[in-house]
Amino acid sequence: MKHKTLCVGALALSTLITLTSCAADQGQEAQATSESHGSEHQMPSPSASAAGEANAADMSFASGMKAHHEQALEMSTDLLGKEQIPGEVRKLAEQIKSAQTPEIELMERWLSGWDMPEGMDHGQMNHGEGMISQEDITSLKEATGPTAAKLFLEQMIAHHEGAVEMAETEIADGSYPEAIELSKNIVESQTQEIQEMKDLLSTL
Repeated sequence: MKHKTLCVGALALSTLITLTSCAADQGQEAQATSESHGSEHQMPSPSASAAGEANAADMSFASGMKAHHEQALEMSTDLLGKEQIPGEVRKLAEQIKSAQTPEIELMERWLSGWDMPEGMDHGQMNHGEGMISQEDITSLKEATGPTAAKLFLEQMIAHHEGAVEMAETEIADGSYPEAIELSKNIVESQTQEIQEMKDLLSTL
């Protein structure tokens, strides 16, 4: 009887050890799977990480387009201070100021936050295509009425064409997602404004 009891006890102990071992193995497998999945979720892909970094093209674009926009604001503000400017031309100048002012502020934030390479400061960077010469700016300041409106449209068409070219370069060469998105918006909006200005110019 005592021998039978020992056998039963040994069998129960063996079963318990086996079950405990299986449970431990399953727990380790579950933990390994969970850690594996957690690692996949938390670690960004190399391409996603790199996409958030600004490259030289982004920096050149932001610096150049900021200066470009500032000149457009100067031209628009000057025109809006004149008398006898046709209503549609005045409306366009107000539209340019409204759109480009917040874009300047956005690019200023990018430039202040980016780690610019040594030797590349904002003053040395390309200020873009389509910038109006100081001589032409002076001509616009001195013009009045419909003559000023005509000069404004002619100069701003060339100015916008330069901005579109700069934006297309950023779309092709940039890596900073927000800068690329802004460039796409600039291409779309300023292409439309170019056509609008050509139509207005034909009526003056």
